[in-house]
Amino acid sequence: MKVPHIISLSLLVLFHACDSVVKQVPKKETIESLPQEAPKPKLLFGLTVDSSGVIVGKIKRNQTLSAILQNFGVSDAKIYAIAQTSKNIYDLRKLNIGKKYSIIHKMDSNKTVDYFIFEPDLKSFVVFSLGDSIYTRVYRKKIDVIERSIAAEIHSSLYETAIDIGAPPLLVSKLVDVLAWQVDFFRIQEGDKFKVIYEEESIEGKPIGIKQIKGVYFEHFDKIFYGIRYSVDQKEDYFDRDGNSLRKTFLRAPLNYRRISSRYSGRRYHPVQKRYKAHLGTDYAAATGTPIHSVGEGVVVEAKYGRYNGNYVKIKHSSTYSTQYLHMQKIKRGIRPGVQVEQGQTIGFVGSTGLATGPHLCFRFWKNNKQVDVLKVDLPPSDPINPKALNDFLHEKNRVIKKLEQLSFIVPQA
Repeated sequence: MKVPHIISLSLLVLFHACDSVVKQVPKKETIESLPQEAPKPKLLFGLTVDSSGVIVGKIKRNQTLSAILQNFGVSDAKIYAIAQTSKNIYDLRKLNIGKKYSIIHKMDSNKTVDYFIFEPDLKSFVVFSLGDSIYTRVYRKKIDVIERSIAAEIHSSLYETAIDIGAPPLLVSKLVDVLAWQVDFFRIQEGDKFKVIYEEESIEGKPIGIKQIKGVYFEHFDKIFYGIRYSVDQKEDYFDRDGNSLRKTFLRAPLNYRRISSRYSGRRYHPVQKRYKAHLGTDYAAATGTPIHSVGEGVVVEAKYGRYNGNYVKIKHSSTYSTQYLHMQKIKRGIRPGVQVEQGQTIGFVGSTGLATGPHLCFRFWKNNKQVDVLKVDLPPSDPINPKALNDFLHEKNRVIKKLEQLSFIVPQA
C-alpha cells in the first residue's frame, strides 16, 4: 500500500507551509521609550530654589534690614553694599512691622544668604541680591482679573446679605458709591434686590481686591435703578440706561463710615454740653484714622484747630456751595488755605478732637451761605454722555444689561 507514503508527503508539505508562515511573521520591533520631560524648576519670586533653603519671617518692631542680615551671618561689607544699591530704589526705612520677608540661602553649613525678599504690600516685592551680584530691584506681582457676579434679595441689611452670599465687604462700599445719589441706603427694606457684575483682582489664585464694578441693578421700593460703567474722555463714570450720569457734583459722603450717628437737626441734645441745641451737620461714626475726602473740587479756605471744632478743614467749591469737616485726628500734610483740592482727595483723618465724645466726622454743608441738610439737598448732576459717544455707550449698556438679566436672585436664610 502507498498510504504511508502519501501521509509522509502530506506531513512534509504541512511542515514546509508552517515553516513559511513562521518565516513571514515580522520581527518584533523594539519600542523606544519617550523622552522624559525635565522636571520644572521650583520657583519663588521668579528665583530657582530647587537646591536652596527658604526661611520666612515677619518684620518685628524697630527691626532693620541690617539687624536681620547680621543674624544670618551676612558681613558688614555686604550689608553696606546692599544699602548703597537700594538708594533711589527702595527706602530701607519702610520695613514696616508685621510685613513678610523671605530669605533664600545655600544648603551649606553656614546657610549663606543669596537673597532677602521683602513684601511691602500684596502687589509687589523687593529683591535684595547678596550673592556674587549685589543689587536691589522692585517687582510687581502678576495680577489676574476675573469677572464675577452676585445677585440676591435682601433679608436684613445690604451688607449682611452681601456677606452671606460670599461677596467681599469692599464690594458693598463700591456698590453704595455707584448708586449713592439714586438709592437711600438708610431706608433699605426686606425684599429689595440687587445684582452686581464686577472685576476681582487676584494674585496666585488669592483675591486681593475689587478692580471695578461694571454694572449694577438695584430694585428699591418697586423702583429699578441701573448703573453702567463707561469711560468718557479717559475718565470712568457710571450712567443710567439713558446715558445720564449717576454722579452728582459732590460725593454723597466724605468717607467710608460705619453709621450715621447724628443727623442734621434744629434741636438735638448735645452729649457733652448736656443741653438741647441745633446740630447743623451730619455725624459719621468711623474708626480713628479713617481717611476723609473732599466731596468736590474746590479751594481750602480754612485748615486749623478750634476749641469746639477740633482740627477742621473748610472748602469753598463755588459761589453757591461750601463744606466743612470737623474733629479730625489730624489734617493731611499740604492741606492749607489757598490749596486747590480735587473731588475724592484725602484732606484729613477721623478723630475726636475738640468737643467730641468719640471718633467721628461732623460734616457741614452750605448752600447760598446757609447751612443745609446734605442728605436732603438737591444737587445738580454731572455731565451726561457726550452725544458723539452715545451709540458706543448704548452698545456697552445693552451688553451689560443682558448679563445682568441672566443672573438669578439668591434668597439667603435670615
